[in-house]
Amino acid sequence: MPKKMTNSLFVLDRYDRAILDIIQRDNKTPQRVIAESVSLSTAAVQRRIAAMEKSGVIAANVAVVNPDAVSATITAIVEVQLRDERASTSDLARELFRNTPEVQQCFYVTGGMSFILIIIAPNMPTYEGLTRRLFAENELVVYFRTLVALDRVKTDTAIVIP
Repeated sequence: MPKKMTNSLFVLDRYDRAILDIIQRDNKTPQRVIAESVSLSTAAVQRRIAAMEKSGVIAANVAVVNPDAVSATITAIVEVQLRDERASTSDLARELFRNTPEVQQCFYVTGGMSFILIIIAPNMPTYEGLTRRLFAENELVVYFRTLVALDRVKTDTAIVIP
């Protein structure tokens, strides 16, 4: 079972890592199948998963939707530079990006840009409207650049756990 450390991190043993490897690929894998794969009882797997959910190691159980299947055909990677890097400015930008459903991922970064966003939109007019609202007409933003993805080569959500 994960063991709590003083800095609020959990130490995962080899069983926890093996379980996470399986459920990151398919969280609907029956616990008896996971148990057989990792050489534990079904009850032990159930307890470990519950402990990892409670501790926050497992943050959510979600369905990954294929954007093409729901006509979300535009995937844009957007570099955003704020007017300044004061906490109040970045906090307002974070809140705006966090509350925009089309923003799938948002990273606060170093290296000349302030944020990198992954935006998914159904079409180019919708995307243009988003860019106006989020960037062009936003006094917090001094520069943005869009890279439109031609192909989703890899969009794996699994984390390699050392």
